[in-house]
Amino acid sequence: MNIFKALFGSKSKPAEEVKKDVTRDFNVLKYDGVRALRERQFDYAVQCLLRAIDMNGADLECRDYLSQAFIATDNLSQAFIATDNLSQAYEQLQKMAEECPDNIAVLLRMADVAYMMENYTAMADVCEKAMMLDGDNVQVYFYYAKACCGHGDLTNAVVMLSKALLLNADFDAARLLRGELLLESGDVEEAAEDADTLCARIEGNEDVLLLKARVEKAKGCMAEAEIAYGKVIDANPFSIDAYRERSEVRKALGDDEGANADEAAANEMQQEAPQPTEGIEQNIKKKMQQMDPYKVFNNE
Repeated sequence: MNIFKALFGSKSKPAEEVKKDVTRDFNVLKYDGVRALRERQFDYAVQCLLRAIDMNGADLECRDYLSQAFIATDNLSQAFIATDNLSQAYEQLQKMAEECPDNIAVLLRMADVAYMMENYTAMADVCEKAMMLDGDNVQVYFYYAKACCGHGDLTNAVVMLSKALLLNADFDAARLLRGELLLESGDVEEAAEDADTLCARIEGNEDVLLLKARVEKAKGCMAEAEIAYGKVIDANPFSIDAYRERSEVRKALGDDEGANADEAAANEMQQEAPQPTEGIEQNIKKKMQQMDPYKVFNNE
């Protein structure tokens, strides 16, 4: 039987009976919403959790589940997450933050959703609040750097990433982003230091190898760049960027035949690239697991 028919049938219950049963009905709706989340029935999860919050808006765990459901309720045939759904997810997190202003985890979740909405101003504001709570939280500086990137402020983004790395020199994601930004800003030597550090720490990572290859190319070390791009392709034989950029390197080295072969490979892969809708459900599942403190999606 549909749960809404069971709980909200056509016959009105006496007020005293409704009051007596409200806790039971809330729990049924809440956990039916959680079940729907596990089964990827996101629209139904939203319906259940909204009804539950109407009964008990003080249940922050329920709001957390609802925020996750809103993130996933976009039509999986589309290659993006609906901004309206993200806004509603953000609203739920805001209400949680109002009740728990010292909970930095909620603020970081807000920053993440703001990043998905491409609302970099809101993201920066949240990061500033989080920084006041915990000035030693490396994730806060990382998110703040991404907000700066969204505004095109590469200088302050590098500053934030450098602060994160001072707190945790092994924060590889921050070092990778800093290396990419330094290279984009033309600071090739410092970008090279980050690339070398990452190569020493992480073996066979496509993103790290690509940074290393691009650094060598920017330095004009074309022979080294060609080798580095080859390692990227070994890590991911379908890296269109690696083939296209190695084509440029090979042209500079006078290897026209190799350059043409790389360009042809890149063009062929570009034409055969999957449509944006392919894999969207897996991407959402991965995102939900990252944002799932209660292990709704990762409870094996």
